[in-house]
Amino acid sequence: MVDPGCSQTGPLECPENCPGCGHKRMFPGARLLQKEAWLNQKLRLWKTRMAPIQTAPEDLQWRYRGKACLSTRWAPEGWRFGLIRRDTVIPIHDCPIHTPAVRQAIALFSTALPPSTGFPLVYYAHSGSLVTLVVKSAETPTLTWLDDGFKNRLEMIGIQGLWLHLHPAAGKKVFAKNVWRLLWGAPKALDADGFVYGPRSFQQLIPQLYHQAMDSAAAFLDPAPDDCMVDLYCGSGIGLARWRRQCDHVMGIELDGEAVSNARTNAPGAMVLRGACRERIPQLREWTDMQPPARKRLIYVNPPRTGLEPEVLQWIVTGYRPSRMAYLSCSAGTLHRNLTGLEAAGYRLDRIIPFDFFPNTPHVETLALLKSPEDMP
Repeated sequence: MVDPGCSQTGPLECPENCPGCGHKRMFPGARLLQKEAWLNQKLRLWKTRMAPIQTAPEDLQWRYRGKACLSTRWAPEGWRFGLIRRDTVIPIHDCPIHTPAVRQAIALFSTALPPSTGFPLVYYAHSGSLVTLVVKSAETPTLTWLDDGFKNRLEMIGIQGLWLHLHPAAGKKVFAKNVWRLLWGAPKALDADGFVYGPRSFQQLIPQLYHQAMDSAAAFLDPAPDDCMVDLYCGSGIGLARWRRQCDHVMGIELDGEAVSNARTNAPGAMVLRGACRERIPQLREWTDMQPPARKRLIYVNPPRTGLEPEVLQWIVTGYRPSRMAYLSCSAGTLHRNLTGLEAAGYRLDRIIPFDFFPNTPHVETLALLKSPEDMP
């Protein structure tokens, strides 16, 4: 008997044994129902304040992933680019989730690169218009394949920069600090909104939906020129740029060095510090103390799956005391933990807005909007 929530055929390009995209063989309505049920279970204490899941149009739910990191393996028939399952790389050269540019680039590299004996490739990383080849070697391997014809084909696909990352200890960890070598083209690129990004930058895969999330956060926070805005885990500074257009006093914190460099370019005038957020609390306190007390304090946070660090949560509720907070979460479990702590400190959840940033997968992100006791009627 066929599950009424599942497609009998699914995407024709998907290998049966591919471990990715857990919802790919479900009909769109069934995908959303499953995500809603999961969120209502994980965040059941607040489900009455949960909005419907915001989704992209159906035509944007396939071929949207312009950022990919794939394992590679040399086989008798050539290079395989894909996902590992039981120590085997399942090739997904025609993945229906990847953008056409990613698929075309994979087709080009998988046929042009020399065998692993001369080119020990372990990972292929694609970020927008930038590609990084991660090789398990301390020395640069042969590059005779990188001729003018190959470069012309890269340009035709839309690739603007090609990096080589020498990582002799490559294993579960894809990237190390060095050595990075630009083989061809530009070291960085611009996204559709004119923001700078690099070969390791995180990028929102469906900009239309991300803009909707940021619009919701901005409408709730309602920043004014004299307000103080803190953006924690600020990434490449796309949110910072928005806050800086609305506020004169903006600070961002980010751990990744490439992202910090991009944020300083993308959000001129904002103060951006590098480091773990918990390690920058002294600087946050000092910066806050410099602001006149009459100004409204606001905060936007977008932490990793681990959620807010305990020290950061403590600083938010006892030190900074923002009147309003927007929290974009990629983990309902850690959001539950952090919401519990925020409510214990007197904050009230206004609403939760889920966003389907990763269609055809079980993943769903949530924007939580909170008010301080002083901001309540």
